[in-house]
Amino acid sequence: MGRPYSYHGDWDSRVVATAIHNGHDLRPDVAEQMVLPETDRLREEDPHTGRLAAALPSHLVVHRSRFEVDLNRPREQAVYRTPADCWDLEVWRDTALPDDVVDGSLELYDAFHADLAERLDALAAQGPFVLYDVHTYNHRRDGAEAPASDPEENPEVNVGTGSLDRERFGHVVDAFSEALAGTPVSWGKLDVRENVRFQGGHLSKWIHARYPGTGCCLALEFRKSFMDEWTAEVDEGRLAELIAALAGTVPAVEAALADGPTG
Repeated sequence: MGRPYSYHGDWDSRVVATAIHNGHDLRPDVAEQMVLPETDRLREEDPHTGRLAAALPSHLVVHRSRFEVDLNRPREQAVYRTPADCWDLEVWRDTALPDDVVDGSLELYDAFHADLAERLDALAAQGPFVLYDVHTYNHRRDGAEAPASDPEENPEVNVGTGSLDRERFGHVVDAFSEALAGTPVSWGKLDVRENVRFQGGHLSKWIHARYPGTGCCLALEFRKSFMDEWTAEVDEGRLAELIAALAGTVPAVEAALADGPTG
């Protein structure tokens, strides 16, 4: 299958992006163990986040499915073992995954973090940086014909900052949110709110722990309003507007970074 993730751009800018749940591929020994239908797997992945992350010239796209290894969870939780780990879905043929399959997934996990650390270490050596950790989330979990979830509790873009040092980087978060929400879109105004549905996962925590006072990770969850999460059909026009809106936040974020930490 080739390399399980790809880097794009020169990674010397102050604002970069990742799409760690974009992937759908499985290595053969994982696929052999899986009984989860492909359509169900796709619904819980984050398709098209690689396209959103590509709004930034320097970005990373992961090609393997989160059902092989979830890079946004701590290492000990990165391989789903039971339905309780993954939306009560029956994923595996047998109750227990073979040790060699788990070990192979954890090797990918370790390699990914080592590789990303090498690039981010170089960025951090030059000063503060911002990473957009791009995800999507479902809002029609009651079924294909059921009403969508209440938009009051499901913003179009949820900005997760649960592990972020807001005293130092709050002005960066605000600059991002204001720039994104202020971008005109054909359906009106983007609903951008902080920590409503999600506060950020492992990647955010890992970055903030490894680069205290230097790394600023914004965990971005785009509601799947740009696609049908049950059929996977995409509204290409809406997605294009979201990509452009995300790209348009970079100048404001770079300016906020240039002002320096506030704490």
